Amino acid sequence: MSAAEEISESKLLLAEYDRIKEEQKARIGFRDNLLYVTLASVTGVIAISLQGKNVNLLLTLPLVCIVLGWTYLVNDEKISAIGRYIRGELGPRLTALSAADSPIFGWEVYHRSDRLRVPRKLMQVLVDMTAYIAVPVMGLVVFWLHNSAGPLLILASVAETAALAGMAAQFLLYADR
Repeated sequence: MSAAEEISESKLLLAEYDRIKEEQKARIGFRDNLLYVTLASVTGVIAISLQGKNVNLLLTLPLVCIVLGWTYLVNDEKISAIGRYIRGELGPRLTALSAADSPIFGWEVYHRSDRLRVPRKLMQVLVDMTAYIAVPVMGLVVFWLHNSAGPLLILASVAETAALAGMAAQFLLYADR
C-alpha cells in the first residue's frame, strides 16, 4: 500500500473532525466553568465591600465581569465557529467523498432543529447578560448612589460603564439566534 493510499483525504478530514471536536469539548468545559468563577468572584467582591463598608470596592465588579465575560464570549464564539465549520465545510466535504445518501455528522444539524432552541438561546443570552452586564451595572449604581469618592473614581466608573455597554453589544451581536 502506498503512502498516498494510506493518507486519504477522508482520513485527514476525519482526523481534523476528531481534533476540532476535542477543542470544542475543552472550550465548552472552560466556558461553562467561567460562569461559576464569575459568580464566586462577584460574591467575593460584594462580601468584602459589605464587610469593610467600602462602596468603592464595587468598582472592581465591572473589571472582573469584563475580563471574565470577554473570555466567556470569545470561547462561546469559537465553540459556535467550530459547529459552523463542521456543518458548512467538513461535513459536506466528507459526504461528497463518501458518496453517502445522507449528510455525515447529522447530529451537528439535528440538535439545532428542535422547536425550543430559540427560547433556550434567548434564555442563555439573558443569563449571560445578567451575569456579565447587569450585576456589575448594579454595583456601579450602588457606587454612584453612596459615593463620596473623588473625580478619578467617578471617571473610572464612567469608563467601566462604557466598556460594559460595548461588551453588552458584543453579547447581543454574537448571540446565536
